[in-house]
Amino acid sequence: MIGRTPTHEGVLLKPYPFTAVVGMPDLRLALVLSSISPAVGGVLVRGEKGTAKSTMVRALAGLLPGVDVVDGCRFSCDPASPDPACPDGPHAEGVPAHRRPARLVELPVGAAEDRVVGSLNLEKALSEGVTDYQPGLLAAAHRGLLYVDEVNLLHDHLVDTLLDAAAMGRATVEREGVSVSHAARFVLIGTMNPEEGELRPQLLDRFGLTVEVSSSRDPEQRVEVVRRRLAYEADPDGFAEGYASADAALAAEIEAAQRLLPSVKLPDEALRQIAEVCASFEVDGMRADIVTARTAVAHAAWAGRSEVTTEDIRVAARLALPHRRRRNPFDAPGISEEQLEQALEDAQPPPEGPDDDGPSGGSPGPDDGGPMPDGGPSGSDGAPPPGDNGETPPGNGSSPQKTVGAGDTFRARVFRVKGTGEGERGRRSRAITDTGRTIGVQPPSVRDGRPHLVATIRAAAPHQQARGRSGAGLEVRSADLRFALREGREGNLVLFCVDASGSMGARARMREVKTAVLSLLLDAYQRRDKVGLVTFRGAEAELALPPTISVEAAAARLDGLPTGGRTPLAEGLLEAARVLRVEAIRDPRRRPLLVLVTDGRATSGSDAVARAKAAAGLLTGVTTIVMDCETGRMRLGLAAELAGHLGAEHVPLSEVAAESLATAVRERTGRAA
Repeated sequence: MIGRTPTHEGVLLKPYPFTAVVGMPDLRLALVLSSISPAVGGVLVRGEKGTAKSTMVRALAGLLPGVDVVDGCRFSCDPASPDPACPDGPHAEGVPAHRRPARLVELPVGAAEDRVVGSLNLEKALSEGVTDYQPGLLAAAHRGLLYVDEVNLLHDHLVDTLLDAAAMGRATVEREGVSVSHAARFVLIGTMNPEEGELRPQLLDRFGLTVEVSSSRDPEQRVEVVRRRLAYEADPDGFAEGYASADAALAAEIEAAQRLLPSVKLPDEALRQIAEVCASFEVDGMRADIVTARTAVAHAAWAGRSEVTTEDIRVAARLALPHRRRRNPFDAPGISEEQLEQALEDAQPPPEGPDDDGPSGGSPGPDDGGPMPDGGPSGSDGAPPPGDNGETPPGNGSSPQKTVGAGDTFRARVFRVKGTGEGERGRRSRAITDTGRTIGVQPPSVRDGRPHLVATIRAAAPHQQARGRSGAGLEVRSADLRFALREGREGNLVLFCVDASGSMGARARMREVKTAVLSLLLDAYQRRDKVGLVTFRGAEAELALPPTISVEAAAARLDGLPTGGRTPLAEGLLEAARVLRVEAIRDPRRRPLLVLVTDGRATSGSDAVARAKAAAGLLTGVTTIVMDCETGRMRLGLAAELAGHLGAEHVPLSEVAAESLATAVRERTGRAA
């Protein structure tokens, strides 16, 4: 999808001017630096909905200089240096060319892989012996911008494809032994709302820069945002005209910085500072150092300097390092300004003369050298949680509620949904997908997935004489096409139903429960599952978190889960059944896995046990794991009995860790294969 012009009541509007966007200086700077130097690696914009992320990205295209392209080339080859491997080439010297504006290509979240990288016509390849390649969005974005809104909802394999193309500057398509490659150099920009789920740390690291945006809390600034938006919708042309000179001036500055970029020097002292900063923040690999260096050079060019300075490195580190510090999906991105200043200072050559107690004439620290707010130990990831050992004491000493923190997570056992599904691609349960190992062939009436070359040839070969084919090659018709049936893995809905009653309220036990559930949440994150959280205590059950792909939200709700009161087991099961019923209508392809965390007691209301057994009948057919939290020498075995009523697998809390049941895990893997 090339560009997208906003509309208002069916009328096409001019794009919102870049310089008309209020606030967000970090996002503005990151986009400009990536435009000056595409080698930076693009920008990931994280922020809540309604913060003008998409508006600013779409406005950026209008600031970029136009590009010269070869006439008739679908891959936007530069006439001064055409791609020698261009599928539309080779292009001779002096080939006719024209100049066009830089493109903004938008990639829809639901785009198929062929739409992204391009597709090959198998029928023509077999029958005519020619490679008929239809370019995809990567070809359209060459020498421009590729924008992915809600990049966190994009399938991982597509994100990998995009990031590989952005890093290598080329896109390669291979289908059944036929390979096509073309240049694909573009600025990759992704936007996302963290509430809808995170990107894996491995994918986060592939983005050059990241920026956190949020709506302003300043009433005056919010008023100005609304005023400008209403003025834009009332008269788009007039509004855009009012900012045309400012946009033109900014575009000229970007073009000047692009011309200056190749001559900017990066001295050894600056490289030493970059290395010191990256080592100080303990980032993995060397990509952080390289991206920081490229960003510092781009910032120096933007500032009109011919040599990188400490200020350039400071700005580059603030944009290039926050998302590379994450060690697990529940860590918040960010860097300590105090630690950054200290690292920059440590990398400075020693001053001549006697030492001072502090830096002399150096760059000011945060808040002009003042103390950091809420300061803790230097280099910490954040302030320690309140309470002793991560526990938060109740606000009222007479209240039976209390909150207990979790311990360190561990590698959890892998629980899978029974049978074979057809759900969203993931890494948990067996499913028929468009990737994975080939287990069969589908007839032409299905026409789903990639064509199967051998099966297609076998289907076409017996009919060649009847079709009058006497020479080389095959005459292939649509009825001959066969498509591969592939088995891979799917992501599931993992619904946690957690008993938070008084029987679970012992500190040691609840800490163990939260640790186990948090470990299972981490496993769900890695397997691209959707998660939900139901809790029950007192006299009722509560949907603490509706099903979402944001396991971070589930972890936060779990961390603040209070305990106390009676055990309304029936209500918990009824609420879990209701949530699964609603979700089956909303997302029918995603099969559920219910994880019931309880000691099996039912003590709330009359006939609590009988009602719990009746409620269990509503969950028949749902793959369920009963995590038994009963401890001590004298055990009633109620959780095991409940598992029998549910037809569920009974797993003691102590056996949730993978290491504790290595033999059982190997047996389970063998059965699932």
